[in-house]
Amino acid sequence: MVEHDSHALDTIFHALGDATRRAMLGELAAGERTVGELAEPFAMSLAAASKHIKVLETAGLVRRDIRGRTHVCSIDPVPLMRADQWIGIYRRFWTGRLDTLEKMLRAEDAPPAPPKKPLPGKEGEKR
Repeated sequence: MVEHDSHALDTIFHALGDATRRAMLGELAAGERTVGELAEPFAMSLAAASKHIKVLETAGLVRRDIRGRTHVCSIDPVPLMRADQWIGIYRRFWTGRLDTLEKMLRAEDAPPAPPKKPLPGKEGEKR
């Protein structure tokens, strides 16, 4: 992975590492919100909400548009797609591992095979 991509992913995952910022992104996934609307569910000041939004902006996850005195935020899905692509590598790994585990568990739960009967005419033969 290129160093630039590594830094971008570090910034994205840092931003996503906070529950408040993840909740704000969840709100933005439904549509544009003002800074006040993003702050409201957390009973935080506009300054505190703005700091969280700034982290999301730095990661490229959020765009802020200033309309007069109102700051309107919207989500930018591209950085989330980059993070999902990186996670996808491990998703394939775990899916393969879980598929193997499922096969093992199904084999364990399967009824035992009946004992093999000796072939006719072989019982009394000497070697």
